[in-house]
Amino acid sequence: MTTYEWMRWFTFPVMPTILVTVRKDLKQLIKHHKKNNQTYTLLDVGGRKSPYTINLKSDIALLDIPQESETQEELNLGFTSDILTSIQKERSNIKEVVIQDMTRSTLKDETYDAVVSVEVIEHVEEDELFVKNIAAVVKKGGWAYFTTPNGDYIKNEPPNNNPDHKRHYTRAELQTLLEKYFDRAEVIYAVKTGKYRLWGLKRFDIKNPLKLLKSMIGNVLNRYESKGLESTSVKTAHLIAKAYKY
Repeated sequence: MTTYEWMRWFTFPVMPTILVTVRKDLKQLIKHHKKNNQTYTLLDVGGRKSPYTINLKSDIALLDIPQESETQEELNLGFTSDILTSIQKERSNIKEVVIQDMTRSTLKDETYDAVVSVEVIEHVEEDELFVKNIAAVVKKGGWAYFTTPNGDYIKNEPPNNNPDHKRHYTRAELQTLLEKYFDRAEVIYAVKTGKYRLWGLKRFDIKNPLKLLKSMIGNVLNRYESKGLESTSVKTAHLIAKAYKY
């Protein structure tokens, strides 16, 4: 493990609830589906500097679009040469980097054991093609994992809308979309909204110990208050979906 990976591993317990939840889910999915001595391959769509696949027992391929627009730069979206350089130094399980748009995928069918797409699909205009292409690169017996804002509760409307979000899905809408291209899909609600979540989403600043402590406490408290909300549409921030291909 690199120094960066050790630092991430050490701080995961006090990171935002969505990060802790996704990593726990991915570890369980890999453990359940991985066969003895199998080299497990996972495509992280929109991964860039994503911490979600750090230290997972898989060969990770990162896929993202190049950073070209001012909006992408402002929102830290897409690959740049600086990001690629830092990734190569920081991550030990990155085996491949693919710079392309998943809706224009040139990847071969059934290439990866699994695909992860965390907080990406809401940015994609051609969402059906996006899901269709993801399903195509998943091997039979594999799975895909998605997270996105909970459109049953969080509306992407002014004045607090995200200019790069094309839509926020309801649970039923996401379920219907995934079932078009996968054999089975499960969509649940996750992460309670409120003050503790907002505390935890503040950037960690080691130069401000009180602010740092408040963020960590917020994340821990939010993780406990987020338990058992899988069917709760109100005051939950995310949808989490697992889609399977037989």
